[in-house]
Amino acid sequence: MSAELGPIDVVVLISLLLAAIAIGFWSGRKNTDVESYLLGGRSLPWWAILGSIVATETSTATVLSVPGVAFGDAGMKWLQIAFGYIVGRMVVVQVFLPLYFKGKLLTAYQVLDSRFGTATKRTASLLFLITRNLGDGLRLFLAGIVLHTLLGWPFVNCVIAMGVVTIFYTFFGGLRSVVWNDCIQFVIYMLGGVAALFIIASQVPEGWSQIWTFAETTGKLKIIETKFLISDPYNIWAGMIGGAVLTIGTHGTDHMMVQRYLSARSQGEAGRAVFLSSLVVLVQFALFLFIGVELACYYSLDGNVAPEKADQVFAHFIVNQFPRNTGLIGLILAAILAAAMSTLSSSLNASSSAFLNDFYVPNCQTPPDDHTQLTISRWLTVAFGVLQIGIGVWAISLERTVVNNALTIAGFSAGLLLGIFSLGVLTKRASQKSAIGGAFVGLIVLIIVQFVLKNSDGKPLVAWPWIALIGSVTTFSVGMLISFIFPQKQAVIE
Repeated sequence: MSAELGPIDVVVLISLLLAAIAIGFWSGRKNTDVESYLLGGRSLPWWAILGSIVATETSTATVLSVPGVAFGDAGMKWLQIAFGYIVGRMVVVQVFLPLYFKGKLLTAYQVLDSRFGTATKRTASLLFLITRNLGDGLRLFLAGIVLHTLLGWPFVNCVIAMGVVTIFYTFFGGLRSVVWNDCIQFVIYMLGGVAALFIIASQVPEGWSQIWTFAETTGKLKIIETKFLISDPYNIWAGMIGGAVLTIGTHGTDHMMVQRYLSARSQGEAGRAVFLSSLVVLVQFALFLFIGVELACYYSLDGNVAPEKADQVFAHFIVNQFPRNTGLIGLILAAILAAAMSTLSSSLNASSSAFLNDFYVPNCQTPPDDHTQLTISRWLTVAFGVLQIGIGVWAISLERTVVNNALTIAGFSAGLLLGIFSLGVLTKRASQKSAIGGAFVGLIVLIIVQFVLKNSDGKPLVAWPWIALIGSVTTFSVGMLISFIFPQKQAVIE
C-alpha cells in the first residue's frame, strides 16, 4: 500500500521542507546569545506561542490515530479528555506560571533547585531528558513507518530525512525557528484535516446528510459518558479528572512546554497562550474525530472494506481514495510530516536547553561566555537529533508491543514530575530525600499498574488517563511520609 505522488503533490511536499529550512535561516539572524537561541529573546508574541504549544503536543498519532478512535466504538467521546485539558491549563496558569516568572529562569527544573537542591533538579531534568528523547525517538519511528507505508520509500530513509530536516532548521534558528515553524505546521495539518473532511464527504453517495444520519443512528455523536469504569478512558470522570491532572503534568512541569512560556513577553501573555491552547486543542480533536465518524460511514457502505486495525483506517483512505496529482495527497503528507517535525524540533531545543543549564554550565568552574554557550547549544541540538534518529532506526528491530510499552513509560514523567513539584509548592516539610524517594516509589507503582495489573483480555486494568494522577498522588504521598523521617531544613519557595 503506497500513495501515488504526482508532480503537484511532490511540489507541495518539497515546499514544506524548503520553507522549514528557510525559516530556520531567517530566524537565526537574531540569535546573538544563548537566551535568544533557547528562549527567543523572551520576546515572542502570545499567539505564536499558542500555535507552537498546540503543534508541539500534536504528533502523527493525533493526525492518523485519533480518527481511528471515532471510527471505533468511542465515537466523539474523546472530547471528554479535552474538557479536562481546559480545567488543567487553568491550574497551570494560576499555580505554575507565577513560579516560572519570578526570576530569569532558563529551565523548568531550576525552580526545584531553589526549593530542594541540585540533586532534585538534576533528577527531574534527567527524567525529562531520558523520557523525552526515548519517547520522541520512538515517535519518529512511528512517523517513519507511516511515510514508508504511504510513499513506499525505504524506512530508514524516511526516518533520516525527517530527522535531518528538523535538526537543520532547529540548529540555525533555535526556539524562534521552532515556534514559527510550529505555527506554519499547525496551519498545514489543520488544512489537511479540513481537506480530508470534504474529500470523504464527496465519496459518500448522499454526502453530509447521509453522514449525519449515520452518526446519529450509530450513537457516534454522543460526547458525554457518565458510567464510570476504571479501564475505560472515555467517560467524563477519566476525562475531567484524569485529563486535567495529565495536562497539569505535561504543561506545568515538562520543560518542552515551559520553555515556550519563558519565551513570552510577560506572564500575562504566556497565560493567555496556555489557556487558549486548550480551546484550540478542543477544536482540533473535534475535527479529527469527526473525520473518523465520516470514515465509519464510508466503510459501512457496500463494497468498501476497511483495514483490520482502526488506527490505520485514515491512512488506508488516503492511499486508496484521495485524488491523484491535485496537491491533496502532497498536502496530507505534508500535514503528517508537520505533526511529526513540530514535536521533534521542540524536543531537540528543549533537551539542549535542559542539558546546558541543568548539567553543563553548573559544573563549569568558570561559566562559559554567551557565544560559547550558544555554540554548545547548537551542537547539543545536533547530538540529541542524532540520538533520536538512532532510536527511531533501532526501533525497527523491536516488536510493536515493545515500542508501545516504551512510549507508555515515556509518558510516566508527567505524573512523577507533577508529584515532585507538588511536594515543593504545597508543603514545607518535604525535603530533597522526600522528593527523590517519592518519585522512585511512584515509578515502581506506575510500572505495576500499567504492566502487571491486567484485565481478563490482557489489557491494562487502569485506563491511560489515570496514569498521571496515580503517579503524582503516589509521589506526593510517599514523599510526605518520608518527610517525617527527613524533614526539610532549607527555606521553601514563597
